[in-house]
Amino acid sequence: MAIVGGLDVHRAQITFDWVDHDTGETGRGRIEPATRQVFRRWLERLPSREGAFAVEATTGWRFVVEELQRAGFEAHLAEPAETSAARGNKRRAKTDKADAKHQRELLEQGRLPESWIAPAHILDLRETVRLRHSLAEPRGQWQQRIHAILYHHGLPKPDGGLLTVATRGWLETVELPAASRHAIAIAVTQIDQLQATIDPIDRWLKTFARRQPGCRALMANHYGIGPITAPTILAELGDARRFRNGDAIVRYTGLDVTVYSSDGKRAPGHLAKQGPPALRWALFEAAMAGAPRAGSPDHDYYRQVKERTGGKRPALSVARKLVRRIRFTLAELGDDALAPVDTELLPDLFDLLPTAA
Repeated sequence: MAIVGGLDVHRAQITFDWVDHDTGETGRGRIEPATRQVFRRWLERLPSREGAFAVEATTGWRFVVEELQRAGFEAHLAEPAETSAARGNKRRAKTDKADAKHQRELLEQGRLPESWIAPAHILDLRETVRLRHSLAEPRGQWQQRIHAILYHHGLPKPDGGLLTVATRGWLETVELPAASRHAIAIAVTQIDQLQATIDPIDRWLKTFARRQPGCRALMANHYGIGPITAPTILAELGDARRFRNGDAIVRYTGLDVTVYSSDGKRAPGHLAKQGPPALRWALFEAAMAGAPRAGSPDHDYYRQVKERTGGKRPALSVARKLVRRIRFTLAELGDDALAPVDTELLPDLFDLLPTAA
């Protein structure tokens, strides 16, 4: 390879550091503004079309990688935390120039900790499931606010959840101060608005899951995985063959328990939470949907852990077992696990969005 370089990507500019090993020529500087067209023109001015660049897997990496590949360069996506750790504990200058040089040097030395570069259709699916997750979170927060108001006034927790017709009628009849009733009315309105946006996304994901081989395999082989959690798991895990064993995939999810031990003393562990939040949500939901049921293969294990610990730990323990099995299912499918779905078989998401009143 001729050119080897590192790119530090930010919203306003891209800092570059490259070396042409054939000629000895070097280049350092900034690309401003950090847009696709400007970056494309910069690539066209490079002295060679052979080589490789490293770029950290932070926001903005997608168009940079796409343009590198379009220009004929190898693109290497650096895992941010491990790339930073490779600098060592010694205090050094932390600048954009230093970061670009650091990535270039790691790539030259073959020590760059790389992330998987997902194909475009998986990146689009990932954006859709993360959008749904970001909408579902505030919906849950508004529901928690209603529960808190009811409890604060000594009212019972409604049966069947807050979204049922029966509960809505009951909320209108309970005796509450005007301020609390107003707060509940606003919370219900916010929940309805969020739900109206989530529903079309759910319909699209369900259609996708019925037609995509990886999703069908997940739903058919794993108790508790449904047409919403299956696309989420597939999008966030990607190619399961890249995980060398079950421990590696558990660490990727952030469901592993951290350990800090020294001289026989060990601090209480907690979830690492280093992986994608939407993936942890999907695995936890699948565990909760399946494990408590008597027909689930994890039911006995779930019950034993629940009797011993209680809380969320039983479902989290099942989620770890589940993702290990998911790795085998997707790996056995090979390339078919990530096969794209013909867009003609899917509804247009924009057509499903609710229209403004």
